[in-house]
Amino acid sequence: MMGFAARSGAKMGIISRFRLWILLFLLFFLSGEGFYLPGSYPHKYMVGDTLSVKVNSLTSIDTEIPFSYYSLPFCKPQEGIKDSAENLGELLMGDRIENSPYRFKMFTNESDILLCRTGPLSTQDFNLLKKRIDEMYQINLILDNLPAIRYTNKGDYVLRWTGYPVGIRAGDAYYVFNHLKFTVLVHKYEETNVAKVMGTGDASAAIPSLDKSGSGSPGWMVVGFEVVPCSFQHDSESIKNLKMYDKYPAKIQCDSTTVAMSMKEKQPIVFTYEVSFVESDIKWPSRWDAYLKMEGAKVHWFSILNSLMVIAFLAGIVLVIFLRTVRRDLTRYEELDKEAQAQMNEELSGWKLVVADVFRAPSHPQLLCVMVGDGVQILGMAVVTILFAALGFMSPASRGTLITGMLFFYLVLGIAAGYAAVRIWKTIRCGDPSGWASVSWRVACFFPGIAFLILTMLNFLLWGSHSTGAIPISLFIVLLLLWFCISVPLTLVGGLLGAKTPHFEYPVRTNQIPREIPPQKYPSWLLVLGAGTLPFGTLFIELFFIMSSIWMGRVYYVFGFLFIVLILLVVVCAEVSLVLTYMHLCVEDWKWWWKSFFSSGSVAIYIFLYSVNYLVFDLKSLSGPVSATLYLGYSLLMVIAIMLATGTIGFISSFWFVHYLFSSVKLD
Repeated sequence: MMGFAARSGAKMGIISRFRLWILLFLLFFLSGEGFYLPGSYPHKYMVGDTLSVKVNSLTSIDTEIPFSYYSLPFCKPQEGIKDSAENLGELLMGDRIENSPYRFKMFTNESDILLCRTGPLSTQDFNLLKKRIDEMYQINLILDNLPAIRYTNKGDYVLRWTGYPVGIRAGDAYYVFNHLKFTVLVHKYEETNVAKVMGTGDASAAIPSLDKSGSGSPGWMVVGFEVVPCSFQHDSESIKNLKMYDKYPAKIQCDSTTVAMSMKEKQPIVFTYEVSFVESDIKWPSRWDAYLKMEGAKVHWFSILNSLMVIAFLAGIVLVIFLRTVRRDLTRYEELDKEAQAQMNEELSGWKLVVADVFRAPSHPQLLCVMVGDGVQILGMAVVTILFAALGFMSPASRGTLITGMLFFYLVLGIAAGYAAVRIWKTIRCGDPSGWASVSWRVACFFPGIAFLILTMLNFLLWGSHSTGAIPISLFIVLLLLWFCISVPLTLVGGLLGAKTPHFEYPVRTNQIPREIPPQKYPSWLLVLGAGTLPFGTLFIELFFIMSSIWMGRVYYVFGFLFIVLILLVVVCAEVSLVLTYMHLCVEDWKWWWKSFFSSGSVAIYIFLYSVNYLVFDLKSLSGPVSATLYLGYSLLMVIAIMLATGTIGFISSFWFVHYLFSSVKLD
C-alpha cells in the first residue's frame, strides 16, 4: 500500500494524498491490530513435553477483592507453592500467579486423573468455601499465558467466560466443582516472520517454514485452553492408597448441567481432571481472538462511531462560529482609526475594555501552576501509553504491561511537568523565576501525594481483608523510591530548564488598579460547571467499555478507538474553554485563568457521577461497604487525574487564545 502510494504520488493531488494517508491511519487504528513484542513468541512443544498450568488470584465481580488461590482448601503441587515472576503492573493489579498441581503432556490425552484428596473440611474451611461460593468467586487458570476460557449456552447465544466458579449453591446445599475437563487446542509449530506477526490480526500473517530440528516430527503450539467444570461425587474411600496423578478407579462422567458433590463439614473433597488435545486451524497470532470477542464487545461499535461523528460535527460548528465571530470583531476594531477606537471604547463594552487587566495575576498562582504541571504530566502519560497500546506494544497477552508502562511514562514525563509549571510561573511573575524550586517540588508531590494517600487508605482495607490486591510493604517502598529518586529529580530538572527558558511576554501592560467587574446576570461558575457536558459526550460510551474492563473482568483492546476518542476529547476541551473564556471577556470579566481551567476540567464531575451511576445500576451485585469504598476510592483517583489533564488542555488553549487575541489589537 505504501509502495503504491509512492508510485502514484506524481499523479495524485495534495488532497488525494492527504485522504489516502487519513484512510491508512484509520484502517490501522480501527483494525485493533498490533505487533507482538519480543518475549511473546510461540513456545514450541514436542509430543510428550510437560505443560504446566498456573493459577492466578481468585476474582469476583461481587466484591472486587482478589484472594490467593491457595487461600481455599485446594490441592497443592508436590514441589510446593512457588510464585511466578511478576512485573510491577501485575502486582499493582492484584495478580498473584503461582504454580499448580495440574500437569499435562503435549498431545497426550488423559482421563480420570486423581489430583488429591483433601483432609476433612474444618469448620473454618467449610464456612470459607460457602462464603466464596456465595460471593461468586472465579478460579483463573493459565496455560502458556492463555487464561482458561469457559463456554456456556444462553438461549441462542454462546457466552464466553474466563475462569470457572468455585462452586454453586442450590437451595441450602453447596456444591463444589471438583472435576475439570480440559481441552487444549494446538497447532503445528511454524517459524514466523517477526515483522508480520500481528497481535490480533489475520492468521495468514504468520509465514510457515520447514522444521529445522531434524527430528522429523513437527512441534506444537498452544492456541487455545478451554475448561468445563463439573461437580462429581467421588468415592473418597476407594482412593485412600492412591497417589497424585494415579488413575481414578472408576470412569468419571463429566456433566456440566448437573451437580453432585455436595460439601459437608468434616468430610474430604476429591479433585480429579481429564485433558484432551485437539488440533486446531487457529494460528498462533490469532489465538487471543476468542478472548477479544467477549459478550457485548461489538454491541456499541456503531454507537461509538455515531457518537464520534456527532461530537466532531458539533465541535466543528462551534469552532467555525467562534472563529468567524472573533475575526469579524478583530477586523472591525483594526479598521478604525485611533480616534474612532477611543470613541468606541467609551461607547461599547466587551473584551476590548479589559485590555489592561486581562493578564493580571490570578489568585493562588502557584497552585494553578502546580495543577497545570501535573496535568501536562498526566496528559502526556495518557497519550503516549494509549498510542503504544494501539500499536500493540501493550497487548492483553502481556499482563501488567499497561500499568507498568503508565507508571514508567509518568515518571519520565516529570521533566515536562516541571518545565511547564515553572515557565507559567515565570510568565505570571513577568520574567522573575524566583521560587521555581518550590513550584517544582510541589508539582512533584501534589498529584502523587493525593494518589499515595488514597491508595494507602484503600490498602488498609485490603490488608484487613487478607486480599492479594493489597500492595505489599516491599512494593510500597519500591514505589516511594521511584517517586523520590526518579520523579522528583526529573521534575526539578524540568523546573530548572523552565526557569532558564524565556517567559511568554504579555502583549499589553497591566494597570496597577484592577478594573471593577460589572455585575453578571447569572453566576459565571454555573456556566463553567455546565461546560463539562460537551467533553463528557465524547467519553461516556467508551467509558462504559473501560469501566466494564476494570470492574467486570472483560478484556479491553480497542485502543485505536480510544486514541481517536482522546484526540477528539482534547479538541473539544480546547474549544469549550476558548468559547467560555471569550464569553467572560465579552462581559468584562477578566478573571479567566481559573475559569478556563475548570471549564474543561469540570468533565471530571460528570465522570464521577457516571461512576456512581455505574455502581448503582451496573454493579448491582457489588456487596459490602469495603467493596463500595474501594470502587469509589479508585473512581475518585481517576476523576482527579482526568480533571488535571482536561483542565490543563483548557488553560493552555485559553492562554494561547488570549495572548493571540490581544497581540492582534493595535494599541497605543
